[in-house]
Amino acid sequence: MSSIQIVEDEVLTSEYLEFVLQGAGYEAIPASSAEEAIAILEHRDDVHLVVTDINLPGSLNGLQLAALVRDRWPAINIIAVTGYSAPRSDELPTGSLFVAKPYSAQKNDRGSASLRINDQRLL
Repeated sequence: MSSIQIVEDEVLTSEYLEFVLQGAGYEAIPASSAEEAIAILEHRDDVHLVVTDINLPGSLNGLQLAALVRDRWPAINIIAVTGYSAPRSDELPTGSLFVAKPYSAQKNDRGSASLRINDQRLL
C-alpha cells in the first residue's frame, strides 16, 4: 500500500483528504505541522507523496517544508495547497505541484487507486 502524508492544521480538511485517500486504497498519514511531518518522515521510508498546506503553525511553513523534503527525500513527490495567493513558481521545489483550495478530491469511479483534485489527476 502506498503511503501519503497530509500536512494540514485544519482538522476537517485533513480528515476529508484522509477519508478520500483511504477510500482510494492509500495509507494516509496526518501531521498538523511541518515539525511533526519531518519527525514522521525520519522514521518511515514508505511515504511517496507529501500534500502540505502552505500556511502552517510552527517555525516552518509548507513551502519551507517542501524545500526540506525535496533536499532530504528527493524521491518523495510534493503537492502544496493553500486557499490564499498561489506561490510563485520559484517558491516551489522543482517537480512540485500547486493546487488551490478549496478543492474537491475523489477516487476513480471504478474504485481503483487513483486520485483527482480539482479535475487534475494526481495519482
